[in-house]
Amino acid sequence: MAERNISVMIVDDQRLLREGLQTILGAEEGLEIACLCENGLEACEQARLRKPDVVLMDIKMPVLDGIEAMKRIKRERPAAVVLMLTTFAEDRFIVEAMAGGADGFLLKDMPSKTIAQTIRDAVGGGVMLPAPIASRLATRLSALSRGGTVAFDETKLKQQSYAFTERERRIILLLIEGYTNRQIATALFMGDGTVRNYVSVIYNKLGTSNRQEAATMLRGLLLDDAH
Repeated sequence: MAERNISVMIVDDQRLLREGLQTILGAEEGLEIACLCENGLEACEQARLRKPDVVLMDIKMPVLDGIEAMKRIKRERPAAVVLMLTTFAEDRFIVEAMAGGADGFLLKDMPSKTIAQTIRDAVGGGVMLPAPIASRLATRLSALSRGGTVAFDETKLKQQSYAFTERERRIILLLIEGYTNRQIATALFMGDGTVRNYVSVIYNKLGTSNRQEAATMLRGLLLDDAH
C-alpha cells in the first residue's frame, strides 16, 4: 500500500511567496498542500480544522506573529512539525522559536528541492537548522558562555562548588531556554547520545535527575540579567 502524502500548510503574509511555495511543493511527489494562510491567527484556526503534518510558518506577520502561532499549534498538536520561514538569521528569533518548540528553520531563498527534502527529513524526526542559522546560533552561544549578556556568575559557582566545562556551559544555556536534547544536539552539531551523556553529567553535578529542577538551579547560577 502506498504511503500517505505529507500534508503541508503554508503561512506567510506575502501572497506571492505563499502561492510560489504552493506551486513548488504541490509539484513534489509525496507532498500535498493542505491550505494557505496569511497570518498566525488564521494558521491556528486552520491547523485545528485541517490537521496538517507540516506547517511552514513565517516569523513576522500581522494579527499574530509566527512564533506565537507556532507555540499555540504545538501546544494543541505536539506531533505537528512546524518549520519557521525566514529570510535572515536573527539570534533572538532563533532562540525564541526553538525554545517554543519549533522543529527548525527554512530560508526562503533555498532551492525548491532543498525545501522539499527538508520537509521530508523533518517529518522523519530531524531538527532542521540551515548552515547560516546554525552558525549564528553557535556564535551566540560561544559569546554567551564566555561572558556575554547572559553569563555564569563565577562567584556563585565557586561558593557552591560547581564547575562546568565550556561544552557543558553551552548545553546549559540551551537547556534553560527549554531546548530538548535533540534540539541541543542539532544546534551544537553533536550526537543525541553525546548530549544525553553531557546532560547526565550536569545533573550529577547539581545532584538532581529532574530537568525542571536542574533548569531552575542553573538559572540561579546566571547573572541577574539572565532571561
